Amino acid sequence: VARERQGKLCSYPSLIINSKQFFNRCLQLLLILLLCQRMLSIIIPTYNEEKYLPFLLRSITAQSFEDYEIIVADNQSKDCTQRQADAAGARIVAGGLPAAGRNAGAAAARGDLLLFLDADVILPDPKFLEDTVAEFRQRELGVATCKVEPLSTKKIDKYMHEGFNYFMWVMSAIKPHAPGFCIFARRDVHQLIGGFDEAIKLAEDHDYVERAGRVAKFRVLKSHRIPVSVRRLDKDGRFKTFLKYIAAEIHIRTKGAIKSDLFKYRFGYQEEEHSEKKNNKTV
Repeated sequence: VARERQGKLCSYPSLIINSKQFFNRCLQLLLILLLCQRMLSIIIPTYNEEKYLPFLLRSITAQSFEDYEIIVADNQSKDCTQRQADAAGARIVAGGLPAAGRNAGAAAARGDLLLFLDADVILPDPKFLEDTVAEFRQRELGVATCKVEPLSTKKIDKYMHEGFNYFMWVMSAIKPHAPGFCIFARRDVHQLIGGFDEAIKLAEDHDYVERAGRVAKFRVLKSHRIPVSVRRLDKDGRFKTFLKYIAAEIHIRTKGAIKSDLFKYRFGYQEEEHSEKKNNKTV
């Protein structure tokens, strides 16, 4: 009988392993719920962002909502980024590429709600955080984003961003999409899905919310839009950028996540631009 029982146990090794993994994950989530505070942790991955970061930090400190912390995950910036973050009272942690930086920031976070922002966005309305956090909690969401609007007066930029807003709305119940420069996520949901996939080179933000949407409710928030810089459009060109993201979406749906540098995506304020700026100062 003992051998028979042992044989049955041995015939289900994967079930035993999965049960242990499930138990360990549940234990981790329980510890997170017990240790984290009911507050907002704002996480900003940076690399040479001295030109943009101060505007975001000032817009955060001007908010009516005060129950937050700021975590800057810096990828060894060579400019004044870290000094600016420190002056604003932000905690600075070692970052990397965007996915790694966001994960590092989330690991250091104390809040039960995470907000991932990029350094080149701003929160122009002083009630942005108050309203969006209230809406997120009231609708009992697990992950969310906001509609976007360009920091530009060009009609083409407005059309492109409105097109993306419509695309997000259409896809929200099918394959959630969200820009990495504005993602709200419950900390337990972030932990449950293992955070951002650091192996993905492009569209790791869409992969993140798609996986999060499988275990929690995803929606596009209605209370506010998030203004975003068009610096990448200015540098790479509107049409070229549009085609790149169409090609990326097709690649993801037909071949899977983009884990090679196929589309040559670059993070933040470029090294060559920073060097050029320094050279111009010495002339």
